[in-house]
Amino acid sequence: MNKLHTFILVGLLCVNALLAQNNANNIQLDLEQSAQRKNILIPDIAGYQTLKGDFHIHTVFSDGLVWPSIRIKECWTEGLDVMAITDHIEYRPHKNYMTDGHNHSYELVANDAKKRNIILIRATEITRSMPPGHLNALFISDADSLYKKEVDDVFETVKEQKALMLWNHPGWKAQQPDTCLIYEVHEKLIQEGLVQGMEVMNYTEWYPIVLQWCVDHKLAVFANSDIHGVSAYAYDLQNGHRPMTLLFAKERTQNGVREAIESARTVAWFDQQLAGPEDLLRQLFEASVKLKPAFHADDKYQYMELSNQSDMKFSFINEMTSNGAPERFELQPRKTIVIRVNKDAGSFNVTLDNCHTGMFKNLQLSLM
Repeated sequence: MNKLHTFILVGLLCVNALLAQNNANNIQLDLEQSAQRKNILIPDIAGYQTLKGDFHIHTVFSDGLVWPSIRIKECWTEGLDVMAITDHIEYRPHKNYMTDGHNHSYELVANDAKKRNIILIRATEITRSMPPGHLNALFISDADSLYKKEVDDVFETVKEQKALMLWNHPGWKAQQPDTCLIYEVHEKLIQEGLVQGMEVMNYTEWYPIVLQWCVDHKLAVFANSDIHGVSAYAYDLQNGHRPMTLLFAKERTQNGVREAIESARTVAWFDQQLAGPEDLLRQLFEASVKLKPAFHADDKYQYMELSNQSDMKFSFINEMTSNGAPERFELQPRKTIVIRVNKDAGSFNVTLDNCHTGMFKNLQLSLM
């Protein structure tokens, strides 16, 4: 057989192989989307790295509609660094189909989380009527042992496991329909160091009064999704994000996450609003927004660029309209605007009305 015959034979074999793989009854289409993570730009602050977390997530192992592995993929794709699967202890509507114990949703995906560089916190949700209501136990060692009749015995077991708790959705109307109160049992749990944080925002609700409680008691603030269905069905992920808790951690580890919570170094980020301690919001703003020196001046005004290097929006109220700047203006994520102020303006004091530092208080600062 000469070289030409060999070449033709090889060609025919290749064609036959292709036809076998892609015939009239089996046409392969390139439709599968490769997994890509959304990069969320939130700057670090001095001495700490900023981590994005969701500490309230459900799966089919309680009343969620999603398998645990999907939760890992959702959080990774949406740009989170930390997550806690918090399936209910006392409420498992799918239990006839899920015969494994309360630790199973964590154990199924602990290795998957490591492969995606996600810090997965072992956790569960204690589900009681008010008071005390619903609380997430974080950094537990065994969820099964928290299934007890008396809630005080549950709290003792949380203490024995050296876990910590956050109070979920304190203003949830199903449990507090007419008001939002902090009960004696919560005060006691705070004093004992068991409750280390509260949700100031849950799913689509936010509770300004709870922010004030966190500030007064020096507790970590949380914004969590409490997601039960598919996250993309609940939130507009193309133009926004799920509620997130921003943690300022010394290190990107479970211990770093825990230490940040215990030190109340957290900020709630939701619906392009921020809520948290004044000093943290100030540092976060200063790391994100830069006012550059005037690039032009005329007889009356000077013109400066205000640039946002983050994915957070900032909404300003000008407290000194006599300085020639607009009364209200916004700085969108990763954008720059031109600010015009009087040439002789000595200061530029603003209030950020989407940065909440208390129940009736917003971050105030000077731009120049």
